[in-house]
Amino acid sequence: MPVCDPVSGVLIVSPNGELRRELMSRIKSERWHLMEAVSGAHALGQLETEDFQLLLLDPSLPDLNANEFQKMVRTQFPHLQILPLDRQTGLPLPSSSRAPLGDELAGLLGNNVVVTGTPEIMGHEQLNKAVSPLPGMIGTSVAMQRVYHMTQLVARRDTTVLVLGQSGTGKDLVAQAIHNLSPRRSNPFVVINCAAIPEALLEAELFGYTKGAFTGAVQSRIGRIHAAQGGTLFLDEIGDLPLGLQSKLLRFLEQGEVQRLGSTDSFKVDVRVVAATNGHLRKLVQEKQFREDLYYRLAIFPIELPLLKDRMEDLPTLAMSFLDRFSSRRLSLSSEATFQLLQHSWPGNVRELRNVIERATILAQDERQVLAKHIVV
Repeated sequence: MPVCDPVSGVLIVSPNGELRRELMSRIKSERWHLMEAVSGAHALGQLETEDFQLLLLDPSLPDLNANEFQKMVRTQFPHLQILPLDRQTGLPLPSSSRAPLGDELAGLLGNNVVVTGTPEIMGHEQLNKAVSPLPGMIGTSVAMQRVYHMTQLVARRDTTVLVLGQSGTGKDLVAQAIHNLSPRRSNPFVVINCAAIPEALLEAELFGYTKGAFTGAVQSRIGRIHAAQGGTLFLDEIGDLPLGLQSKLLRFLEQGEVQRLGSTDSFKVDVRVVAATNGHLRKLVQEKQFREDLYYRLAIFPIELPLLKDRMEDLPTLAMSFLDRFSSRRLSLSSEATFQLLQHSWPGNVRELRNVIERATILAQDERQVLAKHIVV
C-alpha cells in the first residue's frame, strides 16, 4: 500500500445533512480528519483555513455549478484530490485518474455504504423531488422535507394541529399551508395572536359578545371563532392563553360550540383549529400554567419546525431568495459573504437571516455583489 500521511484531512461537501452525517459515521477513524461544508462557498472558505488532502463532492451544490467549483478548487488547491459522489447513491464515482488516497477511501465507502433507495441519505436533487415545498417556504433539507410531508398529510383532514418551533422558524407559514391545502381553502382563515391581545379583551375577541355585555358593548358582535365558520382558526402563541379562557377553549374544541359574552345561547360552528407556540407546553403543564387536557386536545398532530442552525444546508438558497426579494437590481452573494453567513448560529432563525440580508442589500449600495463587510450579524 502506498505510504500516506498518518492523518489525512477530508472535506465532505454536500447540502444534504443526512448524507454528510452518514459518510462521516462510516469513515470516522483516527486515519481521517473529517470536516463538512454545505455549499461551494462554504467549502472554499474551509479550504483556505484548513489543510485537506481529499474532497468528497456532492454535485448538487446549492450555490455553484459543480464543474465550475471543481475548476476553482484545482486552480487554487492543485494538491487536493477530488472524489465526486454519485448524486443518487452517495457513493464515489469510478474514475481512471483517481489518486491512491482517493482509491483507499473509495474502497472503504464502497464496502460499507449502501444508500440506494434510502430517502434519508439520497442526493440533494432526489430529496427535492420527494416532497414539494410548502407555499412561501424554502429548503430541501431532510428536516424540512419532514415538515412538508407531515403538513401535506394532515392538511386534507380536520384534525387539530399543534405547530411547534422557536420564533422565526415559519410557524405561521405552516398554518397557512394547512388551510390552503385543505378542502376548507375557499373559506376564511382567521388568525388570533393570544399574546398580543389583553386578557380583558381576549375572551370577547374569541367568543364574541352581545349588546350591553360590558361597558362599551354598544352592539352585538360575533367572535373570531364564529368568523372562521367553515374555515380554519389559527391560534398563535397558544401558550400565552390565560388559564381562565383555557376551559372555554377546551369546551369549544370538544363540543364545537361557542357562547357569546352576555348570552346563554350557544352556536354550533364548523371550524378547524391550528395552534402554534414557541414555548414548551409540556413544561407549562407541569407548572400548572396550562391545562393538561387542553394540551392533549391540541397536540393530536404536532409538527415541529427545525432551527435554522439545524438545516444550514438550506441557508444559501434562503439567502439568495431574500436577496432577490429586497434588491431592486440583480445582486449576488460573494463566497466570503456566504462563508460568513454559514459561521453564524442564527438564534433568530430564518427571520434573522431575512433581516440581515435586507440590511446587506442597503449597505451594498452600487456594488454588484454582497460582500463580507455588508454582512452584519
